Amino acid sequence: LKNLLLSVSTLHWKPLERQINTKLPLMITENAKFIATIAAAAAAGGAMALTMTNRQEIPAKVATPPPPPAVDEPLVGKQVYLLAGDIGGTNTRLALFSTTGKEPVYVDYFRNLDYVNEFGSEAFHEMLDKYLEQCFKVVSGLKESDLVIVACFACAGPISNNACEFTNIADGLFVIDGNDIAESTKKLRGCIKVAKIINDFVGQGYGALDLDLATETVELTENSKAMIDPFGPKICVGAGTGLGQCFMTISSHHPEFGYECFPSEGGHVEYAPRSDVEIELLRHLKTKFEQQHRVSVERVVSGIGLANVYEFLAGRFPEQVDKEAHKKFLEAGDMQGKVVSENAEKGNLFFQAMNIFASAYGSEVGSAGLKFIPTGGIYVTGGITAKLLEYNPEYLVGPQSPFMKAFHDKGRVAPLLSRVPLFAVKTEDLGLRGARVSALRELTNYQSTLALN
Repeated sequence: LKNLLLSVSTLHWKPLERQINTKLPLMITENAKFIATIAAAAAAGGAMALTMTNRQEIPAKVATPPPPPAVDEPLVGKQVYLLAGDIGGTNTRLALFSTTGKEPVYVDYFRNLDYVNEFGSEAFHEMLDKYLEQCFKVVSGLKESDLVIVACFACAGPISNNACEFTNIADGLFVIDGNDIAESTKKLRGCIKVAKIINDFVGQGYGALDLDLATETVELTENSKAMIDPFGPKICVGAGTGLGQCFMTISSHHPEFGYECFPSEGGHVEYAPRSDVEIELLRHLKTKFEQQHRVSVERVVSGIGLANVYEFLAGRFPEQVDKEAHKKFLEAGDMQGKVVSENAEKGNLFFQAMNIFASAYGSEVGSAGLKFIPTGGIYVTGGITAKLLEYNPEYLVGPQSPFMKAFHDKGRVAPLLSRVPLFAVKTEDLGLRGARVSALRELTNYQSTLALN
C-alpha cells in the first residue's frame, strides 16, 4: 500500500510523500476514504505510475509533472473547467480550458487601464464578470449550478498572500486577490472555487517547458538545441510592459518531478550603461525618476523603457526630431514603445533608440546567463521579443545584431556564454500555458481536499 501511494504522490502531489513516510498508520486509520480514492485513481494507470517511479533515465524532453487523472469522485457530475489568466502591465488575457485539453475553449482580451480608469480597484472583478458572462454565451451547455472552475492567474508583479499589486499600473490601484475571488459569491464569480495567484514569469517558466523548440523558437546561439543539458538550470528573461525574469531547476535524484519554477525581480537590478550616450541616458533617467544613485534596468528594457530612451534622445538631439512622428509618440499613451519601433528607420532617433534598447536587452540577458549558467537554456520571451522576431529580427538575430553583440560582451568570461543554449521565443502565450499547468495542479489539490473531507 505504501509503494502504491508513493507512486501516485510522485506524479501528482509531492507534499503527500512526506505524509506517507511519517504518518502512514494514522492515515490508514483516519483517511480510509482518501486512500480508497487514491487507489482507484492509481488502478487505471498504476503500472505506468510504478514504472515512472522506478525509472532512472530522464526523458529527452523534461516537462512538468503529468496532468491529474480525470475528474475524481468528489466532482463527478460537475462541469469542471480550468481558467487561466495572463495579466501583464498592459493587457489581461483570460482563457477557459477543459481539464484534459491544451486548446482553450474561449479566450478574451482586456486593456487594463481602460478598466482601471472606469472601475478603480474593482477593475479585475469587472473583467472577470464580463468574461464569465461571455463564456455562458459562447460555450454551450454550461450550467451555473453544476459549474466548478479552478483558476490560476499569472500576474506581472510580486506575490504576497495569494495576491498581486501591480506596481506599474495606476500606482498600485490594480490589485488581484485570489482568496477574495475564491470566496466571492457575486455574479458568476461564485463558480470559481480556487483562484491561485502566481508571478507572471513563473507562468512564463512553466509555459517554456511546453515549447516546441523547432517551430516556436529561434536559436540565437547556433546549435542550441543540441547543447541543452536535461539536468541544467533554465531561465526566462522577457521584455514587455516591464522586464520579467525567472529560473527553473530540476532534481537529478528525482527528475520525474520535472522542473520547479521560481520567481525573480531581476528586472529591477541596476541599469549598467555601456557607452558615453548611455551614461548620459542614465543621468537623464536618474533625474526623471528622482533617484540619486541608480535606476532599474526595466527603465530601459521594456516597452516603457523604449519610450524613455527615445524621450531622452529627442531632448538630447532636438534637431533630429521628426515632428510628425514625434507628435504620434506624444499622443500614444502607453503605446509609445510601439510608435518607436514602427517609425525606426536607419539613422533616425527611433532607430537609435531601438539599438540602445536591444543592446541593453542583450547585456541583461547575458548578465543573467553569467549568474545562473543555465545549461538547460536561456529563453528570451515576452511580447516585445515576439514582435521583434516578426517585424524587426535584425535587432535580435545574428552575431552582429545589437542584442547578440552585447550578450557576448562580457570580457574574460565571455566564452562561457557561447556554451549556453539561447532561444528567442516566437509565441506570446507562455503565460497562459503556464497558468493552465498551474491550474491543473490546483485541481489535483482541490480534489484531494474534498476527498479528505
